[in-house]
Amino acid sequence: MSELNEGKSTPDRGDVIGTGVLWLAKWAVCIVAIAAGAWVIGYILAKLWVAVLPVLLAIVVTTVLWPPTRWLTKHGLHPAAAASVSLIGFLGVLAGVIALIVPSVVDQAPELAEKTTAGVNQVRDWLQGPPLNIRQEQLDSGVDAIVQRLQSSTDRIASGVFSGVSTATSAIVALVLVLTLTFFFIKDGPRFLPWLHNTLGNRTGRHLEEVLNRIWGTLGGFIRTQALVSLIDAVFIGAGLVILGVPLALVLAVITFIGGFIPIVGAFVAGALAVLVALVANGLTTALIVLGIIIAVQQLEGNVLQPVLQSRSMKLHAVIVLLAITAGGSLYGIIGAFLAVPFAAVVAVTVRYVGEQIDAATTPPPASEDELQPTAE
Repeated sequence: MSELNEGKSTPDRGDVIGTGVLWLAKWAVCIVAIAAGAWVIGYILAKLWVAVLPVLLAIVVTTVLWPPTRWLTKHGLHPAAAASVSLIGFLGVLAGVIALIVPSVVDQAPELAEKTTAGVNQVRDWLQGPPLNIRQEQLDSGVDAIVQRLQSSTDRIASGVFSGVSTATSAIVALVLVLTLTFFFIKDGPRFLPWLHNTLGNRTGRHLEEVLNRIWGTLGGFIRTQALVSLIDAVFIGAGLVILGVPLALVLAVITFIGGFIPIVGAFVAGALAVLVALVANGLTTALIVLGIIIAVQQLEGNVLQPVLQSRSMKLHAVIVLLAITAGGSLYGIIGAFLAVPFAAVVAVTVRYVGEQIDAATTPPPASEDELQPTAE
């Protein structure tokens, strides 16, 4: 036994520690380099955000318009004509929705303002009475703090929609740019991947083409799924508001539909707004009924619709979704919160594909039949 131990060289403890330290230092340098590269990319994107944002929004709109454009193309329509029909139809739907809700807002806004004032006074009387017995000075300071917070949030939201676009003219130009990019994306999109494959070569182009195809499928699935789920939420909640006689029911339904595209946070904000309007306009009982309807619809969405519809498209944990929305909203406002989940899904798709390639490279090949045969002695 001692002879066997003498034949093996035992590594020195210092050598083992040095190897571990070198390994840790190497990975630390790699992490710092990746972080520096990410910071540079973020800095460039921030400087070019006015140009980058229309491209991102155009890609999102393209995922919505691509299925009807493809259907029209398959039925013999020229790609340019199919793209034009899809885009004009999209603009027509948007114009119809705006024309539908604006008169309702204009007609019911004065009544809602009066009821809001009465509701605020009623809430103040409740707070000043037992059991809270809050003094008038405390209420005034609290109201001032809330007003200042809302004003700062409004300014931030307005600046976050188009960061760097300060005038109405620039906003219109940016909107026209989004629509123009969308037209060319849905018209010439199928030519992009073959061109990219030929430009980058077979090996790099093959991997990039596969990743982009998966990303496109994930984005399209996310937008269409969220649209369906948001539509169901808006229909059920809007119907409940109409039955209960809550003012601005149609507007609140549209806000619920739009808020559905920001998972978790959007549904919460839209629901809170509906309950608040019901409280100040119809009283506490109606507000509690609206809250019950919203909770029931959200339970149906969270436990039935989203698991079934999004299981193949997103595959993101709720914690990742919430963190992505928080980070996107803090950096770029409402637009950042809207784009956060698609961005997280794109990153997840890329990471999964890289993991598949690593597994394929590190998995040993299956043993051949000759290797499985016992050797004759």
